[in-house]
Amino acid sequence: MQKKAIVSACLLGEFCRYDGKTKQDSAVLNALDGYEIIPFCPEAPLFGTPRERISVVLIDGQKRIITDETKKDVTEDLACEIKRFISQNSHADLIILKSKSPSCGLGTTPILNTQREITACENGIAADLFLKHFSHAKIVDELYLC
Repeated sequence: MQKKAIVSACLLGEFCRYDGKTKQDSAVLNALDGYEIIPFCPEAPLFGTPRERISVVLIDGQKRIITDETKKDVTEDLACEIKRFISQNSHADLIILKSKSPSCGLGTTPILNTQREITACENGIAADLFLKHFSHAKIVDELYLC
């Protein structure tokens, strides 16, 4: 049975980022030899591309995903999309996420206070859910493939 890798789609070269661009990473592509690749982007199916940028904001002690301009809370929408993806892709041997992303950052996502000041760097919403569900998988971001 071939090993499976869930990979942030922007790292694979998909134009799915908020700004309509990609973050294709040749080191990521080279690391995937021998894997069945499962692209992942929870934001694009929900909000389209390009789209309004989102941030993680600490509100009343809880991390919430808030759109930057319209200040809409999209936390539940994203959580549902990520859980749907996990239910359809319940096994992975490797997960490579995009650093600093509000969805995919792994310890690198800026956490803002309500004044929009960075107070910490933690996991994005997908990284948190993946860590809970995929306890057997190696989970890294593109900065730490080793």
